[in-house]
Amino acid sequence: MEKLTIVDAAEYFKISKEAIHNRIRRGSLNCVIENGVKYVIFSTGKEAPLSAPSPVVDNRYTQYIENENLRLHEKVEVLEKETLRLRDQREQMLIDERSKIERIYKERDAQLRSVLHLVATKFLSHVNEDVVMKEVMNADSNEDAINVEIIEIDEWVSLKSFLKLKRYEDKVKKKIKSRFESSILKKDERLILRDKKIFLNPALFDYSDLIE
Repeated sequence: MEKLTIVDAAEYFKISKEAIHNRIRRGSLNCVIENGVKYVIFSTGKEAPLSAPSPVVDNRYTQYIENENLRLHEKVEVLEKETLRLRDQREQMLIDERSKIERIYKERDAQLRSVLHLVATKFLSHVNEDVVMKEVMNADSNEDAINVEIIEIDEWVSLKSFLKLKRYEDKVKKKIKSRFESSILKKDERLILRDKKIFLNPALFDYSDLIE
């Protein structure tokens, strides 16, 4: 039998003093108190080491973790490539749509300028052509401002479009429209009625008696 103080027992077993006290409280070590000093009593050669056993490393688990990390890494690479492909595809679609819209608006602008040039030169010779085109082109997508009704290849223009281009006040427009309606009922050869709309030809006829 061996008898050691707490400090000597801790050094003997290569553990802390707190661990020795814990073993004593749990009853895995016997002790006695002599003259106020606590001693640990144990049998030499029979007492199992009190230090914690070295952990056993399982290589299979480590290998599994490594393989799983590799699989996830490869999956992330595939997803990143797919994300890049979809992003490039979306950007190309946006570019194509933008080009298409720009082409449509260019064609529309060309047609509109052609109509405005015709109106400014044929029917509004007393108004500056650049002023007319600038005002209408700056209209914020106003369909009424660009809807000029012309028939028989730049010969006739609707009364409605004519009054808009002349920029009369609403009260004046009503009076002029009433005069034209009365005149069309009298079979005025200067006017044409088509689809319930009155058309006139300012380049060919004088309408000062109906306008002024």
